[in-house]
Amino acid sequence: MNSFINKKTLEKTIDEIRELALSYLDKYSCSKQQIKIYLLKKWISKNKSIRDKKDILKIIDAVILSLEKNNLISNKLYSDSNTKKFIRRGYSINKIKSVLFKKGIEDEYIKESISKVTEGDNNPDYFSAIKHCKRRNIGPFRNESNRSLFYKKDINILARAGFSYETSKKILDISKDKLKKMLSFM
Repeated sequence: MNSFINKKTLEKTIDEIRELALSYLDKYSCSKQQIKIYLLKKWISKNKSIRDKKDILKIIDAVILSLEKNNLISNKLYSDSNTKKFIRRGYSINKIKSVLFKKGIEDEYIKESISKVTEGDNNPDYFSAIKHCKRRNIGPFRNESNRSLFYKKDINILARAGFSYETSKKILDISKDKLKKMLSFM
């Protein structure tokens, strides 16, 4: 059963969904999947009498396609910008991949963004782990008398943040002097 009786109602619905999408995009940067979920939830909560969700999904897909053609939504740009933002925040490469995948970004865009960040000789996971330790006040940022007591706990904290065992071990074995030199260059 078609929930749209005439062309006028259909055009009105498309315009309303487009306006919802544009107002959301004014406030937030998002992936195609995020905007699709938002529009569907918003439309269902607004119009509880709609019976056929397939029609609404087709309209939402058409609106998203038009937004993509007008370069208002791009999963590639979303992936690139969020990868850089997450590296600055101290996220591991594994955590970045996981977060972007949950947001509905395609694997090819994720791999491309990660390769852009990891270009060159620097190891972004190493520096992200240092930032994570500084933020959590663990590892080399702990008091010298407590470092050996909390070594295992700190390794577990870094592992849950997505850092490899080797990277975690390197970070936790840094001396205070070496850490001060590294922080002066960062």
